[in-house]
Amino acid sequence: MTNERWVLSPEVAGELGDDTRLDSSVHPPKVYRFHHRFAGWLGDELLEAFPCFLVSSGLAKALEEEGLIGFSLDEVEVSVSPEFQALYPGRALPEFRWLKITGDNSNADFRLTPDFRLEVSSRALKVLRKFNIAHAAIDTAD
Repeated sequence: MTNERWVLSPEVAGELGDDTRLDSSVHPPKVYRFHHRFAGWLGDELLEAFPCFLVSSGLAKALEEEGLIGFSLDEVEVSVSPEFQALYPGRALPEFRWLKITGDNSNADFRLTPDFRLEVSSRALKVLRKFNIAHAAIDTAD
């Protein structure tokens, strides 16, 4: 059971913002600077805006403290759309970090599937489930 792998489809709460810098001549696009523009948010602490992932700073800290491998953390610029402001007047967002997936072998706790979905180890999923990921679809990896 401990070697089981899981594919996650995190909540999508927005899109790449105008300040994102990327190379779209490759697939998936190579992102150099990540700006996430929230359009809504159901409260999950793991989010996706293809081809990027975000985690709350609390979740980021837990992933590091657990010693998980296959990812790095970086800065992400966060903003909200007019729709977000209308839906959630005065709502404050927690601090988020850019979860960069770097794993490229079966030992990595985080890696991408051939179709660029997020795949995690059982060990990583155990940590993720300690946080709010209620809107993420979780399936066993093939």
